[in-house]
Amino acid sequence: MAASIGTINVAKRQPTAFEIAHPVYSKLRRPLILGHKSNAEVTRDICQLLDPRPGRGWWISLAVSLVLLAVGVVATVHTVNTGIGTWGLNRTVGWAFDITNFVFWIGIGHAGTFISAILFLFNQKWRTSVNRSAEAMTLIAVMCAGLFPIIHMGRPWLFYWVLPYPNTRGTLWVNFRSPLLWDFFAISTYFIISAVFWYLGLVPDLATARDRTKSKVRQALYRVMSLGWNGSNRTWSRYETVYAVLAALATPLVISVHSIVSFDFATSLIPGWHSTIFPPYFVAGAVFSGFAMVMTLMILVRRLMHLEDYITPQHLENMCKVALLTGSIVGLAYVTEIFTGLYSGNPNEIFVIINRGLGPYAWAYWIMFGCNALVSQLFWFRKLRTSIPAIFVISILINVGMWFERFVIIVTSLHRDFLPSSWAMYTPSVTEVGLLVGSFGLFFTLFLIFLRLFPVISINEVKGVLGYAKH
Repeated sequence: MAASIGTINVAKRQPTAFEIAHPVYSKLRRPLILGHKSNAEVTRDICQLLDPRPGRGWWISLAVSLVLLAVGVVATVHTVNTGIGTWGLNRTVGWAFDITNFVFWIGIGHAGTFISAILFLFNQKWRTSVNRSAEAMTLIAVMCAGLFPIIHMGRPWLFYWVLPYPNTRGTLWVNFRSPLLWDFFAISTYFIISAVFWYLGLVPDLATARDRTKSKVRQALYRVMSLGWNGSNRTWSRYETVYAVLAALATPLVISVHSIVSFDFATSLIPGWHSTIFPPYFVAGAVFSGFAMVMTLMILVRRLMHLEDYITPQHLENMCKVALLTGSIVGLAYVTEIFTGLYSGNPNEIFVIINRGLGPYAWAYWIMFGCNALVSQLFWFRKLRTSIPAIFVISILINVGMWFERFVIIVTSLHRDFLPSSWAMYTPSVTEVGLLVGSFGLFFTLFLIFLRLFPVISINEVKGVLGYAKH
C-alpha cells in the first residue's frame, strides 16, 4: 500500500509494538522515563526509597563492604605503626600499588563531573537519571584516592607540611615546580567544586524530602541542608543560574585534573613515562574507567532499588557509546605508544616497549590491552549495548583493565631502568593488597550510605524530561 503525495510515493510504515502500546509517544524518540509517570508519581517513587527500612540486599551489601573496609583499616594501622617497609617496594620500584590505586580512583571520579557538567552544558537529557549517583561516586572516589599519597608519606601526621603556609621550619618549603604539589591543588579544587555542585543539585530534592519524610531525625537533617528552600520562581531562577555557572567551572577540571596527574610521570626522564601523549591519554582513560564504574553501579542500583522505569536500557546504551568512544581513544594511545617507542630509535624506549609486551610483567600488559582496547569494542554491537548482563560483565572487565593499565605504566617502567645492575622485581605484600581491598570497602560503604540518606535520582530534573518523547 502506498499513499500518493503529488508525484512522490510514500510507503506506509507499519507501527511497531512499542508504538501500538504507547500511542502518545513520538516515532522519532524513545521515552527516557518509562511507565507514563506523572510529577506526583516521580516524587512518591523516589522519596519512598528514603523512609522504609533497608531491604535484605542493602544490609548484605553493607556487611560485605564493612568487612572489606575493616581489612583496609587493619592494613593502614599496620603500615602507619610499622612503616612502608611492610610493602613490597624496593630501591628500584619506589612506586607501585599505592600510586596505582591513587591514579585508578582519581580516574573513577571523572565520570561524575563529565555526566553532570559537560552533558548538562550540551543539553543531554538522558543524564538526568544517573547524574546524582555519578556525582556521589566522584566525591567518594576522590576521598579514596586521597588516602594513598597520605599513607605513602610514611608519617601521615605530618601531612600539613605539603601546605604552602608561613612556617618556622627554616628553609623547608614546598617545591612549586613539582607535579606532585600540582596534584594537591588540582585534586583539592576538583573535590571542592564537585562537592558544591553535588550539594547544590540536592537542595530542591532535600526540600521535597523534608516535607514528605515522617522521621523526625531526617526531617531535621533535611531542613538544615535544604537551606530554607521555598520553591518560588525567584529561588528557581537563581538556582538555575548558579547551577549553570558551576557546570561551566567544573568542565575544565575534567581536562585539567588528570592531565596534571599525568605530569607526575610525563615530566620525568624515565623511559616509558617521558611522553607528551600522556595528558590526553590519561583524560580519555579516566572518563573511560569512570563510565564503566557508573554502569556497574547503576545496574546494581536499578535492580536492588527497583528503579527500572528511571534507569532504563537507553541510559545504559548511551553510556556504552561514550565508553566505546573513550575506549577507542585509549586503544589508539596504546598503539601510538608502541609506534613512537619503536620509531624513536632510542634503545631505552624500544626496550621499554618490548619489556612491557614480552617481559616478566607481560601478563599484566596483555590483561590491560585485552580488557581496554579489545573488550570495549564489543559495544559496537547494539545487541550487547542493550543487554544488561553483558554491560555489567564488560564494565567490570574495563575497570580491571584500567587498574592494570596504571600498574603497567608505573611498575614496568621502574623495575628495569637505565642500569641493569639496579633491575629488580616487585611483588605486592599482603598489606598492600589489604589497602586495595579496603579502598573498595570504603567506596561501597559510603555509596550505600548515600543511597539511604539522599534521593538517588534528581527529582526535579527527571520531571523535566517526562515529556521528552511525547508528541
